[in-house]
Amino acid sequence: MAQGKYSRVDGKKSSCSTATIVVVVGVCLVAVWMFMSSSAAPGQTPDLPAATETKQKVTANPSSQFEDNSGDLPDDAVKDEGNQETTQNGGDSNSEESNTNEVETNTNTGDDSSSNDEKSNSEDGNTNSDSNEGEKSNSSDTDSNESESSNSENTDSNSDSNETGKTDSEDEKVKSDEKVEKEEEKQTEESSGENKTEDFSAATQSEILKETNTQNGAFSTQAAESASEKESQSPSSSSKNYKWKTCNVTAGPDYIPCLDNLEAIRHLHGRSHYEHRERHCPDESPTCLVPLPEGYKTSIKWPRSREQIWYSNVPHTKLAAVKGHQNWVKVTGEYLTFPGGGTQFKNGALHYIDFIQNSLPDIAWGKRTRVILDVGCGVASFGGYLFERDVVAMSFAPKDEHEAQVQFALERGIPAISAVMGTIRLPFPSKVFDVVHCARCRVPWHIEGGKLLLELNRMLRPGGYFVWSATPVYQNKPEDVEIWEAMSKLTKAMCWELVKVNNDKLNEVGAAIYRKPTTNECYESRQQNEPPLCESKDDPDAIWNVQLQACIHKVPVDSSVRGSEWPKTWPQRLESAPYWLKSSEVGVYGKSAPEDFTADYENWKRVVSKSYLNGLGIDWSSVRNVMDMRAIYGGFAAALKDLKVWVMNVVPVDSPDTLPIIYERGLFGIYHNWCESFSTYPRTYDLLHADHLFSDVKKEVQVTVINGGS
Repeated sequence: MAQGKYSRVDGKKSSCSTATIVVVVGVCLVAVWMFMSSSAAPGQTPDLPAATETKQKVTANPSSQFEDNSGDLPDDAVKDEGNQETTQNGGDSNSEESNTNEVETNTNTGDDSSSNDEKSNSEDGNTNSDSNEGEKSNSSDTDSNESESSNSENTDSNSDSNETGKTDSEDEKVKSDEKVEKEEEKQTEESSGENKTEDFSAATQSEILKETNTQNGAFSTQAAESASEKESQSPSSSSKNYKWKTCNVTAGPDYIPCLDNLEAIRHLHGRSHYEHRERHCPDESPTCLVPLPEGYKTSIKWPRSREQIWYSNVPHTKLAAVKGHQNWVKVTGEYLTFPGGGTQFKNGALHYIDFIQNSLPDIAWGKRTRVILDVGCGVASFGGYLFERDVVAMSFAPKDEHEAQVQFALERGIPAISAVMGTIRLPFPSKVFDVVHCARCRVPWHIEGGKLLLELNRMLRPGGYFVWSATPVYQNKPEDVEIWEAMSKLTKAMCWELVKVNNDKLNEVGAAIYRKPTTNECYESRQQNEPPLCESKDDPDAIWNVQLQACIHKVPVDSSVRGSEWPKTWPQRLESAPYWLKSSEVGVYGKSAPEDFTADYENWKRVVSKSYLNGLGIDWSSVRNVMDMRAIYGGFAAALKDLKVWVMNVVPVDSPDTLPIIYERGLFGIYHNWCESFSTYPRTYDLLHADHLFSDVKKEVQVTVINGGS
């Protein structure tokens, strides 16, 4: 097999020493696993020298403006975060230490999660006590150390861990493992024979089984890229026998291991940069089952779900009480209804979307603009209605006191993740979003050298637009005027062009639209190098646990380099190999990169049409939220483009870094390390798809099972 010039960070198959296994109980979850014979394991590469790791040093000065408050939540909705106590099975308990009531400023809560103008500019300096609804959800992950669960009813292999606590010797354990492997091989052989009775023929099934070996080709990996920016994390090894039980945490049915890790959050040195809203995966990976909320029902199908979901599935009402007058969400009998409004578009998202297009026709929703980033999305009505304009939005907001905002979005069938702009880069490549949108997301863009706005600049395509719909654009209050002046100074120094400021008379709001430059002329002609240009060794595509930098990355000008040209208009960009894929470079499957891309797309169109749509027994009318856990070029998602689904394309950090290709073709996705929990709520996805994901990790590693399924 042809081998490209790059390899994984260690030149070997990826491995993890720990795993997060968090499964939802009692939910109908469709998962499609792609297998192949052991004689042709995908992802195998010969040993290559390990990449040199360097540690990046970053200095961050805390700012009193860089805080987290409860927005316009009423005082009685603000809860004290101290003295929480979590009682674990077997008598273990974690009592949260009584902390001082921190005064925090809530940001990143988005167009749907911002405060009322009057309350956000109150005499108390725009700060309220943090209600810490998210903190209440946080819980230390001591579940893996709890007492044994009830006796297993499965197989004889479970008898090795009985009530007496006796264990076999190391030799017997090895024999047991070998026995299990033989059993699995036998089952695989039997299932191969049983396939003759399936609805689809053996010839069709071979389309699934006979996938091509994958190599890294000419693509680096996210792990290798990030290793040059910071010290690699050293996962701890664990050989304990996992015990399955219900996750006994304060977050209950909404448990997200890496966001609800109260133990880690409690030991943070500070919170002024939203550290407590970032990922903090537990040292002891949880092996527990997430329960369903009481009265859970099968989710309402799209598109009805955009306007209406079952209250019992997301039984949270605080957001409806606080934001109901802004048409975020309302309680209507046994339903939660979503009128399609937000703080900036109380009269509906579609009117607001058209207002942006009318303000700047070059936006060209669904043609020039296809993939956007919605910062602080709230319940993501903006992204939900962009589907009608052939636009997909990667929406995110933190898990904070704006109760269940992202969970509402996901239950509605709208893409969203729980994330925050804090101290580390967001898990997206550079130069991939056509538009970045922020409607009252209350992010302090102008402070600390513009660090957070420079992170948006990293992800925005050259020539792409930043749409800022916020009170400083259209209000004359002293604080708003001060912020506008600071933003004007910062954006000018960043060489962003202010192309339009317009007011929406119906909603009585306004928006400012900026454009990122397509050349470096402005950077080079600045009298002051502030914000500074990033050092040449700073890789803008390295993101995994890499610290934010307050610097500007230069725009690529070589016509053969990604970012120097705008992608083809949608939908042509979906099927076209990106112009920057070179024939001289080897693709993931061993052909030249453009040929590899085309072959992958043709393969997935064939497999999906012949097998997935009719042969696997999947009711596609009930599928809306889909994840491809190892996406490569995004061919699987591209083959589903005519269905009413959206696909979260995941590129593992130790796989070939092909995520920029996925964005180039008008799809979206995210980097992830499958040794850790995914940052989403339980019951998120209707269908999980994994092509050679498990064969790409060592056998002793149990890969994460994502919270999901509805």
